[in-house]
Amino acid sequence: MVLKTFGWSFAVTAIGLAFAAWQWGWEAFGVVLILSILEISLSFDNAVVNAGILKKMNAFWQKIFLTIGILVAVFGMRLIFPVAIVAISAKVGPIEAIELAMDNPDQYESLVTDAHPAIAAFGGMFLLMIFLDFIFQERDIKWLGWLERPLARLGKIDMLSVCIALIVLMVTAMTFAQHAHTSTGYLDKSDTVLLSGVAGLITYLIVGGLSGHFENKIEEEEEREHEEEEKAKAEGKPVSVVGLAGKAAFFLFLYLEVLDASFSFDGVIGAFAITNHIFWMALGLGIGAMYVRSLTVYLVRQGTLDDYVFLEHGAHYAIGALAVILLVTIEHEISEIITGLVGVFLIAASFWSSLHRNKKIAAGGGSDGTPGEKAEISSGV
Repeated sequence: MVLKTFGWSFAVTAIGLAFAAWQWGWEAFGVVLILSILEISLSFDNAVVNAGILKKMNAFWQKIFLTIGILVAVFGMRLIFPVAIVAISAKVGPIEAIELAMDNPDQYESLVTDAHPAIAAFGGMFLLMIFLDFIFQERDIKWLGWLERPLARLGKIDMLSVCIALIVLMVTAMTFAQHAHTSTGYLDKSDTVLLSGVAGLITYLIVGGLSGHFENKIEEEEEREHEEEEKAKAEGKPVSVVGLAGKAAFFLFLYLEVLDASFSFDGVIGAFAITNHIFWMALGLGIGAMYVRSLTVYLVRQGTLDDYVFLEHGAHYAIGALAVILLVTIEHEISEIITGLVGVFLIAASFWSSLHRNKKIAAGGGSDGTPGEKAEISSGV
């Protein structure tokens, strides 16, 4: 199972590291390896959240996620995205930006640093909305019941998450953005942060709204699919399962891609703290992205999220932490090690709580009573 799921990741790792050593030497080998580990550590929460969405898709769309999706993740976010943000911020063409990355990496890094406030505001707001919508939703299973219970009651207020996100954006614009860290010092980037933050919010509302709308219709489409299958059999006509469920899965796929892009912001920016070499960066982050994809599929096929019910909670808390960190980094530099450890700690804590809960259920004869009450009692946090 492990080899089948992670086989391509192992192969890409071996080929990528070998190519780096052959083309650029052992220094490149070490940098690419470090970047791969960095990407995996920063994106583990991404895999957990992706798994929660991917398990709702059929086998066809899971394959699409691993093929077309990985091309978007590796070439789009890890190679084209760093070049694109430099091209936009420096007002140069993409070819010129690539030449700049190859011939003058120090200037390239400066341009990316200057673009960081806009990137952090966009990604921070998108991720913050994911966290707020999760924490304000009423759930049977609660990890931190003392916190999630009152927040779920507050979540009954319409558009509360949007209001809080806008307040956070305004506070960020009036604090961190007025002393934004750039390559030439600290400058006022309030307008840039406001515009980018609103763009991130709008992106979430559009993509998340569409995916949520079609996600809610998946069960209806599955029931309709069964009825039409029976009707088609009676008439001697085949019915395509993908055609009936494709619309819902397609928008969920789009949502996954945008979500992955937002998670990639910290990895791409953090990579510049390790190297200015655009191709080393793309190779290392691309290898890491392969493992994130494989880990997502592994969680789905093993039913890990069903066995360890608090993992999804821990991942969303990690998302909230990452959103705050991104906004703070508009002014202050935060080590990628800290960013990665925060996510790892929250997910590890949720995993331990899940184990503790499962042991209690097993000791009680396999019955957990009412889901909400038992989950809160057995969370161990």
